[in-house]
Formats: sequence, C-alpha cells, structure tokens
Amino acid sequence: MIGGIVMVLTAIWVYQTMMKAKKSNVLMWVAACVVVFFAVEFVAQIFCIEIIDALGGKDIGDSYDRDLASVSDRRTQENPGGFFVNSLCELFPSVAGVLAVAAIRTLVILKEAPTPANLFSGIKEMLISIKDSFKTSSN
Repeated sequence: MIGGIVMVLTAIWVYQTMMKAKKSNVLMWVAACVVVFFAVEFVAQIFCIEIIDALGGKDIGDSYDRDLASVSDRRTQENPGGFFVNSLCELFPSVAGVLAVAAIRTLVILKEAPTPANLFSGIKEMLISIKDSFKTSSN
C-alpha cells in the first residue's frame, strides 16, 4: 500500500519535472521511471524476504523455495530484529525506488550534478500543487 502511494507521487514528480523542463517524450520518461521504480522495489522486497528468513533461522538452501506471496510464517515482531526489521522491510523498497528514480531524473533527464538538492528538487512544489488542487473557489 505504501509503495503504491509513493509510486504515484513519484510518477507525478517526474511528470511535473518533465513539464517544467519542457522536455519531449514526457509519458515515455514517466513510464520508464515507473518501471524502474517497480523493478527496484521488487528486488528490495526479495532482499527483505531473505533477511527475514535468515534472521528467523530458516534453512535457505537449494530446496527452500519461498515466493513473494507466502507470508504465513513470517512474524517479524518475534524474530531477532523485531520492530526494526519490520519497519525496514516496509519502508526500504519504496525509498530505494524513489532514490533510483531521483538518480535517473537528475542524471539522465535533467543532466545535473547528483547533489542532494538536485536529487530531490521539485518535491516541495509537487506537494504544494497537490494540496492546492483540493482548494475550491467560493464565489
């Protein structure tokens, strides 16, 4: 759920950046960034599953086949790491996806130096424009 909301906000962020920079192929770049976001989030989810299984003492060998949908015996609050691992596995995939899209946006689309200010520029303006879109004019 968190990943979906973050992905939509990231797509809006890339779209607004493309429109302000007056670049061509806006929808192609937005779609490419969404694909990168999903790919990074998928890999991060696999990474988190491996961490949870390793901390839980599961035998991660050739015969152990765990898919992304089976969560029946994954109780992170009771395993070593507890709340930290649970929070990490909830937030890390989305953060990693945003960082990957920020790098593509800064280095490839805008062709700027990868400073923290350049990586995350435009997020405040995006959130303000979303907030302003809910305002109604009362005449």
